[in-house]
Amino acid sequence: MEERPFVISTEPQQVEDGGESPRYTIDEALVSMGFGNYQILVLVYAGMGWVSEAMEMMLLSFVGPAVQSAWSLSPREESLITSVVFAGMLVGAYSWGIVSDIYGRRKGFFITATITSIAGFLSVFAPNYISLLILRCLVGVGLGGGPVLASWFLEFIPAPERGTWMVIFSAFWTIGTILEASLAWMVMPKLGWRWLLALSSFPSFLLLLFYQFTPESPRYLILQGRTSDAAIILEKIARRNRTNLPPGVLVSSDTCDFEKQRIPLEVVQLLSPTQTKVETSQATKFNMVGLSPLLKLLSRELIVSTLLLWVVFFGNAFSYYGLVLLTSELTGTDSCTSTDLHLKEHEDFHFRDVFISSFAELPGLLLSAVMVDRIGRKLSMSSLFFLGATFLFPLAFYRIDGLTTSLLFGARVCITSTFTVVCIYAPEIYPTSIRTTGFGVASSIGRIGGMLCPLVAVALVKGCHQTAAIVLFEIVFFVSGICVVFFPFETKGQDLPETM
Repeated sequence: MEERPFVISTEPQQVEDGGESPRYTIDEALVSMGFGNYQILVLVYAGMGWVSEAMEMMLLSFVGPAVQSAWSLSPREESLITSVVFAGMLVGAYSWGIVSDIYGRRKGFFITATITSIAGFLSVFAPNYISLLILRCLVGVGLGGGPVLASWFLEFIPAPERGTWMVIFSAFWTIGTILEASLAWMVMPKLGWRWLLALSSFPSFLLLLFYQFTPESPRYLILQGRTSDAAIILEKIARRNRTNLPPGVLVSSDTCDFEKQRIPLEVVQLLSPTQTKVETSQATKFNMVGLSPLLKLLSRELIVSTLLLWVVFFGNAFSYYGLVLLTSELTGTDSCTSTDLHLKEHEDFHFRDVFISSFAELPGLLLSAVMVDRIGRKLSMSSLFFLGATFLFPLAFYRIDGLTTSLLFGARVCITSTFTVVCIYAPEIYPTSIRTTGFGVASSIGRIGGMLCPLVAVALVKGCHQTAAIVLFEIVFFVSGICVVFFPFETKGQDLPETM
C-alpha cells in the first residue's frame, strides 16, 4: 500500500482557493482509522504486562502460607510478605507515572519490567525471611508501573470504543489470576513455593524481549512538540489497519481550541519547528518537575475528582486483595480450631477454593463490558460496590464452606467489575500532560489499601475476629460506592483531554 504523504507545520496551510487546509487532531485520526491490527499488537503487549502483574499479585495468597509453614513465621510476619509488595507499589506507581509523563511511556514500562523480572527471579533464591521481604518489595516497585501500560494502551484507542477495549484489556488480568491459580495448584504440592516464584516471573521477561517493537504514544509525542514523530506513528497505524488518515495537517487539540476561540497563533508562528519542539519539551519538563505534578492533581479544576478517586482506589485495592486473601483464610478448616491432622485437608481446600474464586473475574469482566459504555462509568461502579456489600453481609453471621465460597465468589465478581471500570475512568479524567502521574498516584493510594488489607484479611481472621473483619470490608464497600456517586462528571464517549 502506497504511503500517503503528510505535512507537518505550525502555520496555517494555504490551498489553491486561498483558504486554509483542513486540520485534524489525534482523536479525529484515531476515530477515522478505527481500532485495527496495529492496536491489537499494542493490546497484546500491554496485556502481557497486565498478566505479569496479576500473577505476581495472586501468588501472594499461596506463597505467604507456604513460607509461614516452612520458616515458622507468626501471622504478623506472614502478612508482612504481602504488605511489603504493596509498599513497593506505593513508591513505584507514583515514581513511574512521573517518569513516563516526562520521558515517555516506553521508558517508563521498560524500567518497570526490568525491575520486576530481575527481583522476581532473585526471590527464588532468598535464603531467609529478611532477604525475601527486600526482594518482594523491589518486585512491588516494578509492579507499580502497571498504570503506565494501561495509560499507554488507552492513548491508542478511538473514543467511542474506549470502554469496550479497556475491558478487554482488563481480561488479561483475569487470564493472569486464573493462570497463577492453576500454576500454584500444579506446582506447589510437588515442587514448592520457590518454583512458583520462578515460573511467575516469566511474563516480565517477555516484556523485555519484545520491547524494541513497541511504539511511543503519539499523544505524548505531540504534547512534547514532536508532531512529526506523532504523525509518523499515525501513518504506521493507518498502513497496518489498511485505512487512511483524515486529509490535512496533524495539529494538537490545543491549536484547534485556539482557532475555535479565534486566538491568534503569531507567537507559535515566530518559532521554527525545531525551536518549538525543544522549548515545548523543556517547558513541559520544567512544569512537571518544578511545579510538582501533585500540585496539578490538587488544582482547583481537579481536586474534587482526585480526592474522590483516591478513596475509590483505596477501597478497590483493599477489597479486591482482601477478598483474595479471605478466600484462603475463611474456607477449609477453621483457623481457630484447626490441628495438624487437618493441615493437608485444609491445603486441598485452599487451592481448590482460590482456583474457583479466580473464575469470578470472568463474569466480572462481562458485567463491566455490558455496563461501562451503556450506563456509564459512575453508575456501573456505584451499583456494583453496593451489590458487593450485599454479598458480604451474610458472612458476618454464617460461614459454612459452600456458602462462604459462593458469597466470596459473588463479591469478587463485583469488585473485579469496579476495579476494571475505575482503571478506565482514572486516566480519562486527566489530561495527557499528567495522565500517567494522576493514574499512578491514584494507584499508589490503592496500594496503601493493599498494604492494610492483610492486617484484616489475615491477621484479624487468624486472631479469630472474622466478624469484625467482614464488617470492616462492608464499610469500605459502602464508602467507596458513595464516593463514586459524588464524582463530578461522566467520561463515557468523551475525547481524552490533552492539557489542563
